[in-house]
This record gives sequence, C-alpha cells and structure tokens, in this order.
Amino acid sequence: MSRQMLTVDGLQYSNWSREIFEQMREGGVDAVHATLVYHETLRETLTRIGEWNRRFEIHNDLIMPVHGPDDIFRAQQSGKVGIFFGAQNCSPIEDDIDMVAVLRQLGLLIMQLTYNNQSLLACGCYESEDSGITRFGRQVIREMNRVGMVIDMSHSSERSTLDAIELSERPVIISHANPSFFHDAKRNKSDKVLKAIADNDGLLGFSAYPFHLKNGPDCTLQDYCDMIARTVDLMGIEHVGLGTDLCQNQPTSVLEWMRNGRWSKEMDYGEGSANNAGWPSPLAWLRDSRDFPNLIEGLRAKGFGEQEIARIMGGNWVSLLERTTKPIA
Repeated sequence: MSRQMLTVDGLQYSNWSREIFEQMREGGVDAVHATLVYHETLRETLTRIGEWNRRFEIHNDLIMPVHGPDDIFRAQQSGKVGIFFGAQNCSPIEDDIDMVAVLRQLGLLIMQLTYNNQSLLACGCYESEDSGITRFGRQVIREMNRVGMVIDMSHSSERSTLDAIELSERPVIISHANPSFFHDAKRNKSDKVLKAIADNDGLLGFSAYPFHLKNGPDCTLQDYCDMIARTVDLMGIEHVGLGTDLCQNQPTSVLEWMRNGRWSKEMDYGEGSANNAGWPSPLAWLRDSRDFPNLIEGLRAKGFGEQEIARIMGGNWVSLLERTTKPIA
C-alpha cells in the first residue's frame, strides 16, 4: 500500500494498548478519530485526556496527538498514528457553553450533539418524538462553529440533524453510520439526510459495526463496497470516508456503559436484544486495523480509481478537518 495514500479511520473506541497501536501502524492507518467520552462529566473528561497524555508519553514511537489536519501529515511522515479526539455526547460541556472553547483548546476536535437520547442540545435517534435542536443547542452550534469544533450527528434524530445542518455555518458530519437504504437501523441515515450533509459540504463515515450492516457480521466486503458505490452516486465522492466504529478488546461492561450510562436502572440493549446482548462478532474482512488493506482491494474490485480510493480512505477526512477546525477570528 502506497504511503502517499492517507488512511484515516473516522471513529474507533478500542481498549487502547500498545498491541492495538501496532496493529494500526501495520494496517497503514495514519490517523484515527478516537472516542474520548460517552456520558462522562467535564471532570471525568479531563481524566480521559490525562490518560491519553500518558499514552502519548509511553507510546511516543507509535502515536501522536492531532490538533489539526497538518498533524495527520506529520504523523504519516514520522511513521506514527495520529490520534484526534471526539466526544460521542455533549455531556462534557454540561450546561456551560464556555466549556466548548475550553475543550477545543484541550484538543477535542469533534462533538456529537446527542448519544441516542434527548440531550440538552438536540434529540437522539432513539426518541419516539423528534423535537429537533433546543435553544441551548442553537447557541452551542454557533460556538462550535466559532472555535472550530466539528458538529457530529451520528446518534441524532432526523429532524435534529437537518436542523443542525441548517443552523451551522460550517460543514456537519456523520462520523460513523450507514445509509438506511443498505440497512434500516435506527442509527442509519435517510437519503434526505445524506443529501443534506453533501449539500452542506460535510462528510459521512461508513460504519463497519455489524448492527449497522445488511446481514450483520456476515456482511461481505463486496456488499459493503456496493453500499459505498451507491452512496457515492447519491452524495458525491468528496463527501464520504470511513468511520468503522471498531471497538476492539472492550469488555461487555463498556458496551453496557455506552448503552445505559447513568440514565437507566433497567438494561437497555440498544441495537441488540436480550437474546443478543453482547458485542457482535467481527467482520471476517475487518477483524482489526491490520485489515484496512482489504478495504482498498475491495474498492479496487468495485471499480474505483486510485484517486477515488485515496479520497475514501482518508483524503476526504483531512479535507473536512481543513475546512472545519480552524477557529474563526
């Protein structure tokens, strides 16, 4: 695989270790959007940042922090994997809009406005009533635009997503989801949303999480690449990338934290069920980050040209960060 091609994974939440960082490098991954938090408070978020600072110190031969798109090129040139932070919920800012700028200064490049449920900012994709963006949400969108923090609507409802796109003066993303036409999961997105993301100059990161895929863990690489090709026809080649949602070596307790946080006394199974409550089996062609070359070969087999593959594998992510993360003076 040519090292001139940037490979960027737009979402992972693994049980981070030297082994996983080595797998990333072996698979040619240049940068990863790492989930920093799900339901954590501001104080807990600071602890997560501190944990990453230690990882950067201990594994500085393998990984480095990404504070802007130029750092991804530096990571590639130095043979390291760049790590950029994202929050899968708005819980880190609590009810204080000033925390948007503070967290951006600490390296948080991306924040979802919701994680499945109604939040202080917007409506999640699991709610029965889609209330859209809240009054606080309108203010936070404006502040995220100002400081250069990317708005991510991966776990948000349809109306909230469309509202955010209309309100935002900068591109909005869906870092990890798939089109509903491929698999009708609550987390997947309608053609209307995908077209709006493209018109907004945003980006969709294709998920490889089996609950988001046709035939689940048995989804083939060919079917996955067929999905990509059809989405490119809908959105344009410049608006798609990868957001695999790889969650390697995580215990079931982490899955339960993702689904339940502190908000529920009863077990919520998310996209699973009582009979299918654990992590889904991995895809045969994407067991871990070492398998990223399989995606390149799958896209070639589908008929994508080398420049198109370079866009999908990482070029579009870098371009997205270039037009969204620089603060507005």
